[in-house]
Amino acid sequence: MKSLGSIRRDFAPWNDPNAKPYIQFDKVIKKFGDFTAVNNLSLTIFEREFFALLGASGCGKSTLLRMLAGFEEPTAGRILLDGQDLRGIPPYKRPVNMMFQSYALFPHMTVEKNIAFGLKQEGMPAPDIEKRVAEMLRLVKLEQFAKRKPHQLSGGQRQRVALARSVAKRPKVLLLDEPLGALDKKLREETQFELMDLQQELGLTFVVVTHDQEEAMTMADRIAIMDKGEVMQVATPAEIYEAPTSRFVAHFVGNVNMFEGKVAERAANTTRITGATGAQIVVENAAETANGADIVFAIRPEKIKVSSKKPADAVNALEGEVYDVAYLGDMTVYHIKLDDGQMVRASALNASRVTEDPLTWNDRAWVSFRPDAGVVLTR
Repeated sequence: MKSLGSIRRDFAPWNDPNAKPYIQFDKVIKKFGDFTAVNNLSLTIFEREFFALLGASGCGKSTLLRMLAGFEEPTAGRILLDGQDLRGIPPYKRPVNMMFQSYALFPHMTVEKNIAFGLKQEGMPAPDIEKRVAEMLRLVKLEQFAKRKPHQLSGGQRQRVALARSVAKRPKVLLLDEPLGALDKKLREETQFELMDLQQELGLTFVVVTHDQEEAMTMADRIAIMDKGEVMQVATPAEIYEAPTSRFVAHFVGNVNMFEGKVAERAANTTRITGATGAQIVVENAAETANGADIVFAIRPEKIKVSSKKPADAVNALEGEVYDVAYLGDMTVYHIKLDDGQMVRASALNASRVTEDPLTWNDRAWVSFRPDAGVVLTR
């Protein structure tokens, strides 16, 4: 399958049938009493991959991470790392390290001593520790803060210290549990790119747990969308966004409009859908559907055009009224209430300082989109 969207780097072992997974969750079940946190889950992660587990609170993503770290044992199933079954191996003997949201720095130690702590525990010679700590400080750009203590640092700097300490021991896998949750929005965005650069420079496998969609989309090579202890879809960020395989995934990642209806007529490359109120749209990407089948056409707001007049060349054009307008600087978001009662969200990039076709509350408006602008969902 051809990748959708831009590709950050030439790295896609999951598309190579001969590539060997580095981490394998094989039919893993985890129960806490009568509650099933992870439900018969199978998942593969490859070496040097930046992999994200994305889902709402309680979906099982942190439990999965803790089982990989050794803090929890599976009720059933296997977890393998580089071909080795991890069952029974204590956390301190696993070639993984975990970085928590709270950072867990030693307040009485300086930055360099915090980074060196794990190396000393392993018995590394002092000259090697000094060299490794200097390397870590350089990687996280904290050389001038080496003698400071955690309370003398900003939140972003403490996060970098925790990261440096986590990778100083050169684990095969670094596990990150909501690593940027304590940072403000702007700093979080900056740190996302720093994490990506650091992961590629070190050549480690990163597995990050997050509930932040933008964070996962920015950093990860692939994302596993989780719900109720199960994986709903595993794909690259662009494929998750542009080609969701279910209504749940389409709703969970980004904003989306759903046009529900039945297949009324099929042609060579297009399918006509009739909604409950009789409104009709023509779509592509519906090859597996049969006449009369219930389907949903999911389309993102940025792929819908809003105008005061019906576009002459539009295959799909629906009329309604401007219900809400939100100016966000880089874009304007419109909520259009169609004449059949459905609410449609559309976003327009503010590429110029002057709006060519200004629309405001209660104006009549048309929404239009291409037949190939969305995806047909059957589940």
